[in-house]
Amino acid sequence: MLIVRVGIIGYGVAGRIFHGGLLRRTPSAEVVAVVTRNPDRRAQVAADFPEAVCRDDVGDMLGADQLDLAVVASPTAYHVDNALECLAFGVPVVVDKPMATTAEQARRAATTGVTVFQNRRWDSEFLTLRRLRDAGELGRVLRFESRFERWRPARSAGKWREELAPQQGGGTLLDLGSHLVDQALVLLGPVRSVYAEVFHRRGTPADDDVFLALHHDNEAVSQLSCGNLAGSPGPRFRVLGTQAAFVVDDLDGQEDALRAGRSPAEATAPAGRLHRGHGAVTDVVMDPGRWLDFYPAVLAAITTGSAMPVSPVDGVSVLEVLDAARASAATGTVIRL
Repeated sequence: MLIVRVGIIGYGVAGRIFHGGLLRRTPSAEVVAVVTRNPDRRAQVAADFPEAVCRDDVGDMLGADQLDLAVVASPTAYHVDNALECLAFGVPVVVDKPMATTAEQARRAATTGVTVFQNRRWDSEFLTLRRLRDAGELGRVLRFESRFERWRPARSAGKWREELAPQQGGGTLLDLGSHLVDQALVLLGPVRSVYAEVFHRRGTPADDDVFLALHHDNEAVSQLSCGNLAGSPGPRFRVLGTQAAFVVDDLDGQEDALRAGRSPAEATAPAGRLHRGHGAVTDVVMDPGRWLDFYPAVLAAITTGSAMPVSPVDGVSVLEVLDAARASAATGTVIRL
């Protein structure tokens, strides 16, 4: 078996739970180095990857460790600089979402050898939705309602995503909004106009209550919302088509499985239903979530030359929509792309 040597930049939630958790379950990947100066996180690295070396910065890692792949899991504001530093050494890169804080920044790293960690493309409910759409079960999709709504009225102290301004990578629009927009673009294609409402409800520069309306070129509409002050969260998906509606109430469980130290393959898929008017409801057999497919696809791209699982161009497209959303919220107008 060909072993791919991996370095992880940053070992917070993204680096440890998501990337580390998936890489530990990818047989042909070997994490050999992690960039973190935090003593507690260095102890976590020693427990998770006993053979890995901790480095103080990216330059130290690139100079000392022979890497086949680097994973950029640092705070968002550092994503592009970290990625470009690795690319200058000829090392392919996985960049955690969002790719950058703005589309202009992201374009600097939108090149061969880069992929973006848009893991929600492999959520159970999204895989099932794409299957139903492709099979004609929904007819023509008219409206895609998608939500990441939480009840977290008290901020988590010390978490940069909940405290920093968007220019520094903070806020729910960049965080959860990047997932929502990426799924909308994959499902319904390019966007021609954006309307958004972006609020700061909890007293920090980080936005925490967001609504977006996207009008796609194919005449479908995406209505997307995310935030931390939803005492009664709406359904994860409500997708209206000319033949039926697809409704999923709950979120895919793969994240919870990883946080609990279990494989995402052990997660229970959420329940889904097809609705065809009043009383005409059919349960849907849900596809299992497949986050575990991401890193094997990355390693195949490195070793065989196949396509990366997520194009960096897609990462730029997501940020173009998020940039337009911020402009729309600031001006109270519809922004055309």
